[in-house]
Amino acid sequence: MATLLSLSEVSLSFDQRRVLDNISLELNQGEITTLIGPNGAGKSTLVKVILGLLNADSGVITRAPKLKIGYVPQKIAWDEGMPLTAERFLRLANNGAKAKLREVVNLLAIDGLLKRQMARLSGGEMQRVLLARALLREPQLLVLDEPVQGVDISGQVELYQLITELTAKMNFAVLLVSHDLHLVMAGTDQVICLNHHICCKGAPESVAKHPEFARLFAQNEQQQLAVYTHHHQCDDHDHRVDQGEDDD
Repeated sequence: MATLLSLSEVSLSFDQRRVLDNISLELNQGEITTLIGPNGAGKSTLVKVILGLLNADSGVITRAPKLKIGYVPQKIAWDEGMPLTAERFLRLANNGAKAKLREVVNLLAIDGLLKRQMARLSGGEMQRVLLARALLREPQLLVLDEPVQGVDISGQVELYQLITELTAKMNFAVLLVSHDLHLVMAGTDQVICLNHHICCKGAPESVAKHPEFARLFAQNEQQQLAVYTHHHQCDDHDHRVDQGEDDD
């Protein structure tokens, strides 16, 4: 299993306030890593460091040679008067490669959205188009920052299932920032709980039992969290309710 990106003792401060403190982690090919934490914990800042949009004050960041990263933001604000269809939006990111565009459109089943105006798409439709745009880069690492914001519950389940299926099919690494840990647990290989420093990390079921996890999240939120023990074989999952949940 190849490590595509690693952070070793990475720290970053703003206005003498430590936002990231001694962060060490690895993102591995074929694995989904879910990043959780309370509001203001530094999750978005960590994503920007991983994307190369912010430079750390200290520590070491190692990326695989010529690492391609696909990024799906929380949301994009569109001018209602901007006449931009989903197809045109995707072509702008695709440099006219029709075969690749058709492959991604079929993979995500978004053919019916191509002629729609971007400003008119629902939350779930928008996220599928943004995911398609990220996949057009043929990424080795896919970073999704709260990808289900504004998506209804059934759409959230479908989107998380799609991400799990894409990871298995395309064998990229995924970093998923989420408030909806109870929905993403089934496909998550590693959970990282962040509150400026890494409070705990590991398999979902072990993190959900960690004292730091319990301390960070309110009791009523913990009681709503369904922890899914993820098995790395077939499509079987052992579903059980446990204690445990979440930006920046």
